[in-house]
Amino acid sequence: MGRVYGVPITVAEHGGRPARFTWEGRIYVVRRVIDHWVTLRTEWSPEGDDRLPQRAFWRVEAGSDTALGVYELRHDSVTDAWLLARVWD
Repeated sequence: MGRVYGVPITVAEHGGRPARFTWEGRIYVVRRVIDHWVTLRTEWSPEGDDRLPQRAFWRVEAGSDTALGVYELRHDSVTDAWLLARVWD
């Protein structure tokens, strides 16, 4: 089971994938990508914007060598914003 957060985070990408992120002042290094999926919805598109809005989700294992956790990160293509969507127990 996981906890939903929906809080903004800062993400450093490498090759289009999250490499590390900062949450509450702590840096989490992505050790592996567990899953990745993209959702498309037309109602997310601002009026007059022709871009197809996407939300990309990344479920990753991240942390330090001794303290790893599973985190779900979300990237919104329209706003270019990253959120910590969920932390898995």
